[in-house]
Amino acid sequence: MQNKKLEVALRAEGSLRGDRQHPREFVRVMDQTAQGFTTLPVVVIGNGPSAICLSYFLSGYRPYFKESSVHPNPILQRKLEANLGRSIVDQDLQFLSEGLEGRSHSPVAILFDSLLRPDTDLGVSVDSVLSWRLEPDQYIPHLVLGKGPPGGAWHSIEGSMFTLSLGDWMELPDLPFRDWMRDKRRYLRNDRAVTADIAQYYQHYVQAKGLQENFACGTVVTSVRRLRPLAGGEERTCADWEAPTPPSERPTHASLFEVNGCTIARDSSEKAFSIYAENVVLATGTYDSPAWLGVDGEDLPFVHHTTSEVETAIEEHQRGTNFDPILIVGAGLTAADAVIAAHHGNVPVIHMFRREVNDPGLIFNQLPKVMYAEYHKVHQMMVQQACNSTGPYDGYLSLPRHRVVGFTPDRKCVLQDLASGESRTVNVSVALILIGSDPNLTFLPDRGRSLAVNTELPVNAKRNPIDVDSYTYECTQERGMYALGPLVADNFVRFLQGGALAITSALSKARADGSIQSEGSL
Repeated sequence: MQNKKLEVALRAEGSLRGDRQHPREFVRVMDQTAQGFTTLPVVVIGNGPSAICLSYFLSGYRPYFKESSVHPNPILQRKLEANLGRSIVDQDLQFLSEGLEGRSHSPVAILFDSLLRPDTDLGVSVDSVLSWRLEPDQYIPHLVLGKGPPGGAWHSIEGSMFTLSLGDWMELPDLPFRDWMRDKRRYLRNDRAVTADIAQYYQHYVQAKGLQENFACGTVVTSVRRLRPLAGGEERTCADWEAPTPPSERPTHASLFEVNGCTIARDSSEKAFSIYAENVVLATGTYDSPAWLGVDGEDLPFVHHTTSEVETAIEEHQRGTNFDPILIVGAGLTAADAVIAAHHGNVPVIHMFRREVNDPGLIFNQLPKVMYAEYHKVHQMMVQQACNSTGPYDGYLSLPRHRVVGFTPDRKCVLQDLASGESRTVNVSVALILIGSDPNLTFLPDRGRSLAVNTELPVNAKRNPIDVDSYTYECTQERGMYALGPLVADNFVRFLQGGALAITSALSKARADGSIQSEGSL
């Protein structure tokens, strides 16, 4: 009787948006007996902007070329006019992408960005050539799993920091960010927004577009395993993707993924779940696992790897609790944000990094000075007060070409000059190691290394992304598994949306071919 009730409660009607059960109810599989199973066409791991945009597409929203629009690229214009009345999702993305150039490595990302923001890189403001329609019959049941609220890591970033990208480039389809800001009586500075506004915008987007029923927040995925069919209908797990569920307790559908995890309640209690999916999308981003130096003492309580402790250090200094300087390690924008915050709080800073101050590879040299004045000010500080704390920037010391040797429990740090080899010991109140981050793929065998471009190295957003097909974003090494966003080196919100388009196009075609189900099953 319990299984029968669960079947009635969970079965999804994919064609009726208003009547279907919430896909998030599928996490209740932990309440089933061994004979009851839940299978979904798509499970998305991660709930940041990549996952939100994908959910928007999978929910049946479709982009069309506006008949009255004129795209500045005449070749693309002719291609679009030849398919008037046909959704971009259903068109040949490779054909549409041919010949387009832009700031992304992905042809579909460049295509979709060009349709949303024509000629934006030229500083031209041109309206989107797309209109959007909700087509309920195109809905593909899916479940988005995330640890926190929709928006992912944006809720973990210190809220007063400004985004690198323009505010308009942070928006998702069919909800202008400027309009949302205007409604909130908030404004952009130099066309850029603070991260707190971005996080709120993404959370609002899910509600405004009616996507919340597809999201299961407060969930942590612990493993994803592929089930392989054998002759006679039996199943086994693929060599190094071994699943813990006994074969007698698995659904009989061929070649499914088993997604295991737990839900975390407000009282911190946990409850395990298992979901079976025909397709899995990796949309975890890369912010969850900050990079470590790998030196002695790095796990001491005064050593941190995010900017979240900057405000605490400033408050301690202002209260007179600790007057020693903050050590900031790194030469990227996150480290620069920490320098800005500490300097504005009148807290002394030792800023250490491995590169030369005039290294052309530093990010500061790639940013327009007018738009990113605060970052160029940090670079100026790095240059003018290199190895010298005397100068116009009181309390700031820049140490280029240095490395951390280790930390000691009495809040001391040993630094080494890479040029001379000499070492020095400094007292610090707090150490912030801000040298980037890596994706948290611990739920995959070998942390997903088998999916990377170079399978001998860990997955890294910049140096070794997950290897996917350029037009479907399906992993080349694992059929039915997709990845998008920073995991495939689409590190900017404006470009990761092309991945959502590509995946939706691939899944829609698979559904039309009968390769995936149009609704969940038990």
